[in-house]
Amino acid sequence: MALELYLDLHSQPCRSVYIFAKLASIPFEYKAVDLSAGEHFGEEFGKISVVRKVPVLKDGAFILTESTAILQYLVGKYSTPDHWYPADLQKRARVDEYLSWQHTNMRTHGSKVFWFRGVLPAVTGVPVPKEKMDSAVEDLNMSFKLFEEKFLQDRPFIVGEKISLADLVAIVEIMQPVGTGLDVFEGRPALSAWRDRVKKEIGTELFEEAHKTILNVASLQQTFESKGLPEFLKIRIQKMFN
Repeated sequence: MALELYLDLHSQPCRSVYIFAKLASIPFEYKAVDLSAGEHFGEEFGKISVVRKVPVLKDGAFILTESTAILQYLVGKYSTPDHWYPADLQKRARVDEYLSWQHTNMRTHGSKVFWFRGVLPAVTGVPVPKEKMDSAVEDLNMSFKLFEEKFLQDRPFIVGEKISLADLVAIVEIMQPVGTGLDVFEGRPALSAWRDRVKKEIGTELFEEAHKTILNVASLQQTFESKGLPEFLKIRIQKMFN
């Protein structure tokens, strides 16, 4: 039975899993979950995961949630090249260090800017107050500063000379606010050069394929209008940032 991956490429973690599975030539069946239609709250998806978030991996009767756990599972099962999740204890620890840090830093702040600039205005019809937006961008800028000074430094990639899961997870998160038209690379030559190296390692075609949806986020309002955003989901979204 083919591996099943439940994904929506609006989601950063879904993109990391999708890109890695494609890069590693892992055969899988793509199971689309439309987050904008609230499908993750539906009865059918609930049978797959009570967590009600994507990505989800289903390998026969085995079901796994959380993107970093899924990435590590794929590394172990399919014996992918060592540089993705090195066997060397200290190099692997560096990958784990970034994956642990990013969840409450780069991911949190990049997602907030994405929601403030892209999702909330599409749902409510009004922009987020300037003071809230400025605060969110300031937090994101601090994450970029830490990323460059602590995790990247003067290395080609986070762990050193080769790309790892840390770089993959980082780039999909950093591209999230970019999808709203915010050029986070402007004035950051080291970050821009790193992005170009990561994009080259992934391959331009796959990189653009995976990010095509998020870079078209301006169409979200039309999507919500055409599909009719479920009222319960609209309320949930509004409550998240009140």
